[in-house]
Amino acid sequence: MIPSKTLEKIFEKNNQWIEIVQSFGCNRDTSQDIVQEMYIKVQKRLEKGTDIQYSEDDINYYYIFKVLRSLFLDLKRKESKVEIVELNVVKNCDEDIDYESAYGLVVDEINELFWYDRKIFEIVDGGISISELSRQTNISYYSLYNTYKRVKTKLKHLI
Repeated sequence: MIPSKTLEKIFEKNNQWIEIVQSFGCNRDTSQDIVQEMYIKVQKRLEKGTDIQYSEDDINYYYIFKVLRSLFLDLKRKESKVEIVELNVVKNCDEDIDYESAYGLVVDEINELFWYDRKIFEIVDGGISISELSRQTNISYYSLYNTYKRVKTKLKHLI
């Protein structure tokens, strides 16, 4: 079946998908967002040729459930990493920072780094992923990751 027809079949059960995500513990708005993300993910998989149908008229509900569940878990994982700061703390903090001197400290610290650490930080900070850099250079992913993390932590403690 054509991917758009398959998506139409999946969309017919839209309210059921939202209820499933709500059963995970999400509110209605978040559930709708997760279901929309599921449509995007499924669309990409269908374009790559993945067949998520049992027969002409029946889709693989378990596959859809697993996609929804993984999107929910990704959301929860990301939420656990976010620290909520009260607005009054942010207002007080903004007045005390001299951005030019802080930037100068960061630049000085980067210039004083060992050449390998500085190069790894600049490349990864420039937009190349650590895994891509690892493939291109044949340097261990964990070595690159630890170097980047160590430099980033050092710079954070400066400010």
